[in-house]
Amino acid sequence: RLYDAGKGETRSMRSKEEAHDYRYFPDPDLLPLEFSQAYVDDLAAHLPELPDAKKARLISAYGLTPYDASILVLEKESADYFEAVAKGRDGKSAANWVINELFGRLNKEGKDVTASPVSPDQIGGIIDLIQAGTISGKIAKDLFEIVFTEGGDPAAIVEARGMKQVTDTGAIEKVIDEVIAANPDKVEQAKAKPTMLGWFVGQVMKASGGKANPGAVNEMLKTKLGIE
Repeated sequence: RLYDAGKGETRSMRSKEEAHDYRYFPDPDLLPLEFSQAYVDDLAAHLPELPDAKKARLISAYGLTPYDASILVLEKESADYFEAVAKGRDGKSAANWVINELFGRLNKEGKDVTASPVSPDQIGGIIDLIQAGTISGKIAKDLFEIVFTEGGDPAAIVEARGMKQVTDTGAIEKVIDEVIAANPDKVEQAKAKPTMLGWFVGQVMKASGGKANPGAVNEMLKTKLGIE
């Protein structure tokens, strides 16, 4: 188009409507390609699962968020790794461990999932220990670091290093009583401000080395502090 500075407008100079206006013509050196329908059908039948289809399946089959599914389908190897971990397990837990813990750690090392020192079975083993109540979430992260740097079977490591979660209510109550006795001022604050319960939970978990069962700690603290 031509710009008319005096009128402050543009106007058409010429138009091109059809291919011949652009002097398009078939390249004489390129021969036409002709494929049989059977050949095309065979190619379609052997296509791998494409990212959009895989994303939709992960959301539907494993209950993942669109965001998590999008991260996992960026690379075929990532999606394959996730599905190996998620087999027979909660999909959301598997995605959380693969995306947040494993991928985060691999990024720090400058590695991708194909070079991961932690196998899907090992990640799955950690998830199984959490689900069984054998270890807490905090202990699980410590366990993951050991597996990442040293290798080994998660269950065997927990057994050998005494990392099992404490579920004995008597032992937990003893720690709770010690924390309460050491913080009488906080006890009064908690009665007036129930959100202080979180502070006590943190102190008990710290005193128990992260081994106390968080659920049991919460319930026992509520009873002892008179918080509903």
